[in-house]
Amino acid sequence: MAQLDVESLIQELTLNEKVQLLSGSDFWHTTPVRRLGIPKMRLSDGPNGVRGTKFFNGVPTACFPCGTGLGATFDKELLKEAGSLMADEAKAKAASVVLGPTANIARGPNGGRGFESFGEDPVVNGLSSAALINGLQSKHIAATMKHYVCNDLEMDRNCIDAQVSQRALREVYLLPFQIAVRDANPRAIMTAYNKANGEHVSQSKFLLNDVLRKEWGWDGLLMSDWFGVYDAKSSITNGLDLEMPGPPQCRVHSATEHAINSGEIHINDVDDRVRSLMNLINYCHQSGVTEEDLETSDNNTPETIEKLRKISRESIVLLKDDDRDRNILPLKKTDKIAVIGNNAKQAAYCGGGSASVLSYHTTTPFDSIKSRLEDSNSPSYAIGADAYKNLPALGPQMTNSDGNPGFDAKFFVGPPTSKDRKQIDHLKLTNSNIFLVDYYNDQIPENKEYYIDVEGQFIPEEDGNYKFGLTVFGTGRLFVDDELVVDNSQNQIPGDSFFGLGTQEVVGSIDLVKGQSYKIKVFYGSSITKTYKIKASVSFEGGAFTFGAAKQRNEDEEIARAVEIAKANDKVVLCVGLNQDFESEGFDRPDIKIPGATNKMVSAVLKANPNTVIVNQTGTPVEMPWANEAPVILQAWFGGSEAGTAIADVLFGNYNPSGKLTVTFPLRFEDNPAYLNFQSNKQACWYGEDVYVGYRYYETIDRPVLFPFGHGLSFSEFEFADMSVQLNEENVEVDVVVRNTGKYDGAEVVQLYVAPVSPSLKRPKKELKEYSKVFLASGEAKTVHLSVPIKYATSFFDEYQKKWCSEKGEYKILLGTSSADIKVSQSFSLDKTTFWKGL
Repeated sequence: MAQLDVESLIQELTLNEKVQLLSGSDFWHTTPVRRLGIPKMRLSDGPNGVRGTKFFNGVPTACFPCGTGLGATFDKELLKEAGSLMADEAKAKAASVVLGPTANIARGPNGGRGFESFGEDPVVNGLSSAALINGLQSKHIAATMKHYVCNDLEMDRNCIDAQVSQRALREVYLLPFQIAVRDANPRAIMTAYNKANGEHVSQSKFLLNDVLRKEWGWDGLLMSDWFGVYDAKSSITNGLDLEMPGPPQCRVHSATEHAINSGEIHINDVDDRVRSLMNLINYCHQSGVTEEDLETSDNNTPETIEKLRKISRESIVLLKDDDRDRNILPLKKTDKIAVIGNNAKQAAYCGGGSASVLSYHTTTPFDSIKSRLEDSNSPSYAIGADAYKNLPALGPQMTNSDGNPGFDAKFFVGPPTSKDRKQIDHLKLTNSNIFLVDYYNDQIPENKEYYIDVEGQFIPEEDGNYKFGLTVFGTGRLFVDDELVVDNSQNQIPGDSFFGLGTQEVVGSIDLVKGQSYKIKVFYGSSITKTYKIKASVSFEGGAFTFGAAKQRNEDEEIARAVEIAKANDKVVLCVGLNQDFESEGFDRPDIKIPGATNKMVSAVLKANPNTVIVNQTGTPVEMPWANEAPVILQAWFGGSEAGTAIADVLFGNYNPSGKLTVTFPLRFEDNPAYLNFQSNKQACWYGEDVYVGYRYYETIDRPVLFPFGHGLSFSEFEFADMSVQLNEENVEVDVVVRNTGKYDGAEVVQLYVAPVSPSLKRPKKELKEYSKVFLASGEAKTVHLSVPIKYATSFFDEYQKKWCSEKGEYKILLGTSSADIKVSQSFSLDKTTFWKGL
């Protein structure tokens, strides 16, 4: 298509056509106007991979590390490369707009979507977002920074009111967006579900128009989160360009036309909304993506996999290393190794919800370790302790009618009891987490009532009693050899699955014999058949279901087996953590404990074999009551497609870890600054910690933590020297010589903090303002340069003046390797106070 003549088209469009452009045409596309050559655009999740148009049975894609993992690289150039790779993935999925990055603040360690964003610090969130955006938009794929603003917990997320001071709003929650607009100009921004100080963000004149468009001068497209529009008039008037998805719930075409014709909505505001959409279409046209393009996995190349591996291993943080004599790490291919833990053979590669993707492939720690050992030296394995929220997915453990992994899914109009039921589809699937929001079939009746019969074979690897679980947004029953084991069709109890729409998991059990083949059947009825009421403000046609199974294990026996295996081997790699059942959109964690008997098992294994490396895979902090006993601890996040390979790279010394924490790990959940205020209290949440989020809080009250913000060790050592600070008219220019004094090549992150010496109001002790990652060979030294605008380095938000205040006085520049490890410092002074607004 040719570039759209926006102003001419605004004159030619009919009112009805303009109204249609104000919302999507379906779940993932904007609305086209064919007679005038205005195409539709495809939008696609998300922050750590480009899914395409399908939650259900979609086209595989590249999965990047979760947001906290990307942030932990502290490498802006690497994140720009990651953004560029995401752009390639978007083109392969025929998507012009990517719904990411996520830049919300991890104000509490238990936020359900905490893994999606970059961490607890606004500067890390802002600079990391800008890097990814610049990478995406270097290929004219529009980034959609989200969720603007204060979408920081999941409880009551559509109606909760984030009650936050103007100072905290500016200094903490808006600042990531401000930095990204300054440094990267995202072509789209997505509004949050929640209210902020009494009004829904998606219709807030103050946030959308006064701050974003006028004060910051941003001119991109503002879209809603899915089903996140609550009033047509105020959202159109105050600057929300696009309601998603379509058909609209709020901007219903006939009602919106009527509101315009009656003068309730001004046509100039409508034209502004349409103008933003067409400007975005023109921008994305330069990417070469067209609406006729097909979704493919063409970008699944060795080059893509190698890039994912590089990003994943740079995200890994060496939290603790008492093995400085290198007796444990690196592992050797001749070592006799035990690999223990629930996450050893499970690919904990991404979080749940809209950030989840169907990966090209996944890698596990066990398989990746096994591949590095000599052929005759296979690692021992024990699960040690079950640590699941829902039973492990059954689909990959089954075989379908062709004898391949997975199961057959037959779709019907009419329930299993009907003699006249009509089969309308037959798919062979592997993923038993089935979310039908984007399953389309012309033969489905208007009321969306249809049924799915699942069938496959399951051969248990051990004798014993097996638990089977079934979770539904609809109704379902699960049979083993025609014996009803799970009935989730009656007496249903609502749960937090499927964005808060599904039931709690219903579990049944049956004795099974090793090696015998059992016929598994699941009979599912779509969402309209459910018997329970839901409180969620959104719903999805078709519904969803997931089914799983696992052998019922004796806790003490499994720990004893793990201890026995640990004693019988030279070294142990203990793989613990969470997965997307625990960390997901739709709910927050009730605490930050690793579930089940994991902690008990870890302590027992450490006692049995001190040569143990702990590998923790989570998207956000967890308590580690055994940390003092563990010689080596790695934080490996949800590491994406190449998570297992990257972990093995570090364990075997192919890569020297260089990641840094973007979230503080508290000693106890109760220690965190948002502990008393991280919930909905009758649809309100008071941000009582104010600007003292994360490390700012712990340092201010001198509260000990398990691992501080910015922390991350290396197999090598680094020293800082010859620091200099210069001021010019706009910037603070800082230089420091960094030397690798250790035996290993590696990278260090120079973190620049600013501390006001005698501020006129209470401020955090210090705040991160910039950082730079430098790679150094053993013995090598380099001068690292950091530059920060003076006004960003020194300012607080003055609520009385309603402006930023760069206050005269003395400031310390602190350079360190974490918030708790400052190496060198110097001071500078400002001789006058200035106030400012904008960027």
